[in-house]
Amino acid sequence: MKFAVLVFPGSNCDIDCYKAVEDTIGQPVDFVWHTATDLSAYDCILVPGGFSYGDYLRCGAIAQFTSVMGEVRKAAEAGKYVLGICNGFQVLTEAGLLPGALLRNSNLKFRCHPALLEVVNNETPFTNQYAKGEIVDIPIAHGEGNYYCDEKTLAELEANNQVVFRYKAGTNPNGSVNDIAGICNENGNVVGMMPHPERAVDQLLGSEDGKRMFTSILNAWRGKHGAAVNG
Repeated sequence: MKFAVLVFPGSNCDIDCYKAVEDTIGQPVDFVWHTATDLSAYDCILVPGGFSYGDYLRCGAIAQFTSVMGEVRKAAEAGKYVLGICNGFQVLTEAGLLPGALLRNSNLKFRCHPALLEVVNNETPFTNQYAKGEIVDIPIAHGEGNYYCDEKTLAELEANNQVVFRYKAGTNPNGSVNDIAGICNENGNVVGMMPHPERAVDQLLGSEDGKRMFTSILNAWRGKHGAAVNG
């Protein structure tokens, strides 16, 4: 299985994502610059955190127009796996690959600390190694993580089981609607989340609960391709 880690001017979690793939599942992984025009060689695309284009205009607003994002759209439509983390989540919403928007945190402060999440949907390619309702510890680091959508969209997300993660009840750090920390598209192959699983792949980092996101992806890909699944 081959992974691409996108790199925009201002990305700063690209190395973290690269190392998470390399160290947790040992699969081939490449950095792919924002000018790339072909992602056909990759099975999973990681859109990392950071401050793409300095977060000018809005977070992710400029990155959506890059040539590589046109290829990400094609990959998503083809059923390939796409994971947007933090700024990557913002990019995916701006690009229309996920509904809603990420607003300034309700307290108008940058929040950087461990966060407890409830696994709401464990049937996606990114969460199949978790238990439904499980509480996991995955850190956040954002100033614009307040997920918002209108009532109609929210009802559709809930009805279609597109909410993947929520902040544990009573711990919402940013004011996001319905405590949403991560969502997926209708097909489940595109996920965006504000917390950073790539920063929770070893107990030395304070938690290894993010590791199973990467083993889940590999597990899903192997299952899809009829390969032996060994985690």
